[in-house]
Amino acid sequence: MAYDSRVVRVGRQDGGFRVSDASGRTYAARRVIVATGVSLPNIPPVPGIEAAETYGAAPTDPSGYLNQRVLIIGKGNSAFETADNLMETAAVIHVAGPHPVRMAWRTHFVGRLRAVNNNFLDTYQLKSQNAVLDGDVKRIERQADGTYLVTVSFARVNEVTKDIPYDRVIVCTGFRFDASIFADECRPQLVIDDRFPALTPAYESVNVPGLYVAGTLSQSRDFKRGTSGFIHGFRYGVRALHRVMESRHHAVPWPARELPADPAALAAAVIERVNRTSALWQQFATLADVIVLDGDGIRSSGARYLEEVPYDLQGPPIGDRGHFSITLEYGPDHDRIDPFDIEVGRIGQNDSARAHEGHYLHPVVRHHVPGEPPVAHHITENLENEWTSPEVHVEPLRAFFARRTASPVTA
Repeated sequence: MAYDSRVVRVGRQDGGFRVSDASGRTYAARRVIVATGVSLPNIPPVPGIEAAETYGAAPTDPSGYLNQRVLIIGKGNSAFETADNLMETAAVIHVAGPHPVRMAWRTHFVGRLRAVNNNFLDTYQLKSQNAVLDGDVKRIERQADGTYLVTVSFARVNEVTKDIPYDRVIVCTGFRFDASIFADECRPQLVIDDRFPALTPAYESVNVPGLYVAGTLSQSRDFKRGTSGFIHGFRYGVRALHRVMESRHHAVPWPARELPADPAALAAAVIERVNRTSALWQQFATLADVIVLDGDGIRSSGARYLEEVPYDLQGPPIGDRGHFSITLEYGPDHDRIDPFDIEVGRIGQNDSARAHEGHYLHPVVRHHVPGEPPVAHHITENLENEWTSPEVHVEPLRAFFARRTASPVTA
């Protein structure tokens, strides 16, 4: 292990990798795990944007913005955090971006605007000279006196374009992965405007075998939907990666417990897990528990229960005869519904027949059979997130297992 060592190049050598650091040392490895985070600012391709300040470099002392007109490019937490910080001193603050503001409490994605950063919205809607601009910043021109003239194309008024003067322009458009250290023969394919490595379900680069990713870089798997970009989520992804590599490269089986292939026993195991799991809660719809039955689903006498497997992982440790997956998920339209609208409300918590209509986090058990679409069973959402009712939660799940394991189709 080497500390205070900056990697400057990753290349291929003898079927593996050759890693070089700034001091000239080299390391040979069969596999490489990249956990460097998003270390570069994500700068949109706007002419003249290089003259603007970035979120990481702009001064944070509000007194330096006294009576100034400030444009903040971006509509995420960093943009609104910056705007909130300047409200007491700046004369005018505009927050601009091409997409509508989306609230974390509505989308259930913590990367959207959090309540702690949204005080600026009051100053806009209650007319305090601040504004949120919906549209594209087309051009930024630095004037001779150090101010800016910014061309904005407004999305909600038939693409009206306006030149607006500002004293400061701050770019708060997030960060991206630095792929410059990789040689051409092992440069990972990038996705999402070239911000993140493209990954398989095993957290491996899609085009560089043996190159794995851990930490916030894994968020390309659930970008702006799940929690892989944050420590409360990716810590479980790191554990899953560890198990993937142990099972793939060191013949260490994925941890599993044996169960009788009995519908009541399977249902009891699922209910016990969904009432205490943290990983499935935090990595909703991304990690799954998996049940693999021995035999063909009719003659099975036993089952293996595997915890916290990437949902769409193929092959070992799952196999190719089919399996059951257990996830926690929001409903498909959850981000379009106001969770505080009592007219919408929740479905009846005792109505197991309508469990699939649930908008909020609830368990979903799916039967995956090769060549067929998965068959899903939804467990009714519960305000306290306690799925313990024999009639509402347990018995319908037991019946689902009974139907699916009685089928001649492989399980």
